[in-house]
Amino acid sequence: MPLNVASTPPADWKYISEGGSSIVFSYIGTSADFIGTALRLRKIDNRLPYTEYADGVEESDDPSILFQHRIIEKLVEPQYLPRLESVETDRAWLEQLAKQTEEKRPADRRATDRIDAGRKKAVLATDLVGGLGWAVEIKPKWGFLPTPKYLSKTTAPVKTQTCRFCMHSHMKTTESEDAALGYCPLDLYSGDEDRVRKALHTLWDIWIGSSGSVNNLKVFVEGGMLKPSTLPSTLRPLAGQILSSEDESPDLDTLRDAFTSALLPVLLKTPVLGLLSKYQREFDVLDIEGLSALWKQANQPLGSPDVPPPVLGAGLKQPSLEEIEAFVEIYLAKHSTMDHDHPDTANLKYYCIAYLLSASFKDCSIIIRLQPTKDEVEPWRKTITVIDLDVKSMDRLHKWEKLDQKIVAEYAVLTDPKRCVDQGLREWALPA
Repeated sequence: MPLNVASTPPADWKYISEGGSSIVFSYIGTSADFIGTALRLRKIDNRLPYTEYADGVEESDDPSILFQHRIIEKLVEPQYLPRLESVETDRAWLEQLAKQTEEKRPADRRATDRIDAGRKKAVLATDLVGGLGWAVEIKPKWGFLPTPKYLSKTTAPVKTQTCRFCMHSHMKTTESEDAALGYCPLDLYSGDEDRVRKALHTLWDIWIGSSGSVNNLKVFVEGGMLKPSTLPSTLRPLAGQILSSEDESPDLDTLRDAFTSALLPVLLKTPVLGLLSKYQREFDVLDIEGLSALWKQANQPLGSPDVPPPVLGAGLKQPSLEEIEAFVEIYLAKHSTMDHDHPDTANLKYYCIAYLLSASFKDCSIIIRLQPTKDEVEPWRKTITVIDLDVKSMDRLHKWEKLDQKIVAEYAVLTDPKRCVDQGLREWALPA
């Protein structure tokens, strides 16, 4: 029987953070069943009614649970993944939790969505930020430059010099959106100590300068998410963790250096970043341009060269878990020997599923957790976990294609484009 989270008081669950589709709580009660866990609840648009299920209709487990167990665990070692399991809940309990949480949520989130109190199931996961110590969540993003093979003469000079994330950040700033301008994921993925340090420094500076509104970096101390500012007093909880003595007014540069020094060895040693980069680039071997070209080749109406084919992904059903499992088996057995320079339209579905998985690895986060020990030599137990590896929807392919075109077109007009350095797939970063 699955656990029922409604058996606990809603007050035992502490709001941690939220993303576009879900909201996360940390358990602070005393029940042995839930100690060390976090609860992830699905959200729903404020304009929509709660999800409803007809009498006798059982709600399926959250897709993220099955996706991790049946797909992701074939690609990433379980030690780098959180525990995920399904738990039961009910409407009254969810409504009470939502009521006590609402004032803690960011104003822009409250204006957009709310907890979907109609759900009967939720996701119970490893609590990676609660308890003693501190934790850092990083959203690394795209970790490679595409090869020019499938790029047009117009886009190749742009895409092979400046990474997608840096181009996208530029576009966001021109549209007055918050962006991690200056942070380059290729620095974080590089494996080079100086470049990784630069990436961490930049993420820190953006985190401070944006008061935490840019979500590529989040910092948690004993389960609470810090809301930083240029006032050092806002970082006092973190200073108490990473400095030898708590300063009433910690110096920002000193704190940044201590923060970086704590994380740098973990990021240089872990195989996780290498795996993310490997899967991103190998699942997106054609680039969205090459995938689009293969799609058009396969879907061009016979005898009607002037009739445009349907847009990328139109009419293509969302792949089932069984189909994605079959894809993974083929990928693990044959991908490295396939002729990607001459993709066959017979493999179109393979490349479409691959692109969806690439998007999952491009949009995931890592959490580095530092828990205090009694060991004088190793005062911190450091672990790294990949989270938010959710399945992506096939009907987003055309949207991604249009966004890619817009990002590149706006960046191509710059007279002094940024040069991003991709050190390629590093064997040191892959498991033995």
